[in-house]
Amino acid sequence: MLRYSHHNILSNVTYDDEFSMINANSISSSQEDRFQDLVSSKMNQAAFEAARSSRKFATIKANWTTGNNLYGLVQCTPDLTTHDCLSCLKKSIDRLSFDKVGARLLWPSCGSRYELYLFYNETTVTTPPPQQAPPLLPPPGYTSPVSSPPRPGKGVNISVLVVAIVVVAIVVAALFFIAGYCFHAKMKKKSSYSAPAFNGDDITTIESLQLDYRTIQGATNGFSENNKIGQGGFGEVYKGTFSDGTEVAVKRLSKSSRQGDTEFKNEVVVVAKLQHKNLVRLLGFSLEREERILVYEYVPNKSLDYFLSDPAKQGQLDWTGRYKIIGGIARGILYLHQDSRLTIIHRDLKASNILLDEDMNPKIADFGMARIFGIDQTQEDTSRIVGTYGYMSPEYAMHGHFSMKSDVYSFGVLVLEIISGRKNSSFYVTERCTHDLVTYAWRLWSNGTALDLVDPIIVENCQKSDVVRCIHIGLLCVQEDPVQRPTMRTIFMMLTSNTVTLPVPRQPGFYVQSRPREDPLGSDQYMITKSVPTSVDDSSITDLYPR
Repeated sequence: MLRYSHHNILSNVTYDDEFSMINANSISSSQEDRFQDLVSSKMNQAAFEAARSSRKFATIKANWTTGNNLYGLVQCTPDLTTHDCLSCLKKSIDRLSFDKVGARLLWPSCGSRYELYLFYNETTVTTPPPQQAPPLLPPPGYTSPVSSPPRPGKGVNISVLVVAIVVVAIVVAALFFIAGYCFHAKMKKKSSYSAPAFNGDDITTIESLQLDYRTIQGATNGFSENNKIGQGGFGEVYKGTFSDGTEVAVKRLSKSSRQGDTEFKNEVVVVAKLQHKNLVRLLGFSLEREERILVYEYVPNKSLDYFLSDPAKQGQLDWTGRYKIIGGIARGILYLHQDSRLTIIHRDLKASNILLDEDMNPKIADFGMARIFGIDQTQEDTSRIVGTYGYMSPEYAMHGHFSMKSDVYSFGVLVLEIISGRKNSSFYVTERCTHDLVTYAWRLWSNGTALDLVDPIIVENCQKSDVVRCIHIGLLCVQEDPVQRPTMRTIFMMLTSNTVTLPVPRQPGFYVQSRPREDPLGSDQYMITKSVPTSVDDSSITDLYPR
């Protein structure tokens, strides 16, 4: 471990910048209490030994089951006093999770770790017998009447010996941390830790959201088919009810889902930090071996996609309800882009990711592909294009450039879908002409027949001026040049005030695609772009995967 600072760090205990990891495997419930007692007692025993040793380091080995031992390691930086080292280690051990088969916590001043496998080199680690704590020094000016003067030359030899021991201890400690880091990297590569590592601010934010897998399993009746309320390429969604009567939606990621550990961690961290009435609320998560589960508030009216794809359901959405949904989506995106303490680019806004509560208020969901932008950051590039056909802006789909204006484009498509009552995926390329919702809306607007876009179910009972204004806003959002698209704050002002003058929309960015092959899950298409190593002009090959 290497550390430097512009502050004095010597002999100062530091609890900042915590690094924490847990093993993905859990201890069985019948053995939890006994295991917790063993780990706690042995690790605290090691802490006392380390604090009293000159190296501030100790290891333990204890029998757990037949042929299965518990291994532990604790260490402080050698500049700490006995009291400070012991205090640091005890706090470190208290923060360890004892319901797993292994855990680790590291602070700049000390660290502790336990596992049910040997994670250090046992042949080179020797723990010296505990030394007596150094005697208290007498007050200044006090002279012991029985003290005897040191023999000549003795002090010089002791000083040399002490310096040599300290140098060797520092070198050994440095080599130990390097070896530990390399060993951890090797074990991680072998998937010993299948779960993502939460650390720093992330673990502080979300550690209280971790739920017991058995609790979730019980709430969904063992993930019963009768409780299933949705399914897609990501996995299944179940309705669950906790013992206190709280209804939840449980998103159980499939093992073959392309939302891996990185996206899972991303969704937990992002959603845990966001609070808005137009964003779906994360209630908890669970990691149990290969299981990755997200628990959200239950939204009874399913998704906007559910209403747009079913002619029988479209009649339940009059113009007032649709206008409220458009405004709610705009408020949610505005919060993500500008009003939260983070700047979030969603990257996968679409009808199936807009959930509707009991009052038909929209809630934006699915933050697995979201990106957090830094201060003053306006754009980012990627070679891995993720999202859904028809909702992606041209600059993102073709060049990997995404920004807040990418979400604005997706919002524009959503507005046109809500007004027309037609999904963008209901249009496709034919041999004679190209059809998509954006192209269709632009042609009607250019011909002065914008009202022909409106869903026939609501066309007779709507404020036509408001509808035309929303079509106008939708077309402003899907303009080809991202600079010409309005910001979400401007869009919200356009939606809520008729005094704001709308500019004339320019031609949209048409993104032509071939008709996608049938998705057996009936879901939207999900795209990942893989770069071609031999390409000179950075072109790419695009494969389709079910979302």
